[in-house]
Amino acid sequence: MNDFLPEAVRQGLDAARKEALKRKDRLCVHDGDNVYRIRRFWDAGFSLDIDVAEKLRGRVEIYDGARHLYQCLIVGSSVEGEERIFEFKWLHPVTDAAPVDYERPDFVPAGLITS
Repeated sequence: MNDFLPEAVRQGLDAARKEALKRKDRLCVHDGDNVYRIRRFWDAGFSLDIDVAEKLRGRVEIYDGARHLYQCLIVGSSVEGEERIFEFKWLHPVTDAAPVDYERPDFVPAGLITS
């Protein structure tokens, strides 16, 4: 469908998609049935509103909208201004495929023709 759009429209759509990926207000932490919006996210931790999650500890899941991004273990929190800061003990990205014990080729045919 993008092949039939003018170049300016296609560039505008790409810029909007990149800007949407940069937005951090979609990130949220799932702790069981509880969901908390992440204010800031960095390599070593994240921050939430100060009055939202006082007793958040242990293994939690981080989502970007409906997409599952990380599983992490948070160890402690501190308060800085209006934010509660949580630090990671470990952070693992979630993959959509099971790990394999062999190297997969770059090109895999969709099907084989026998004759």
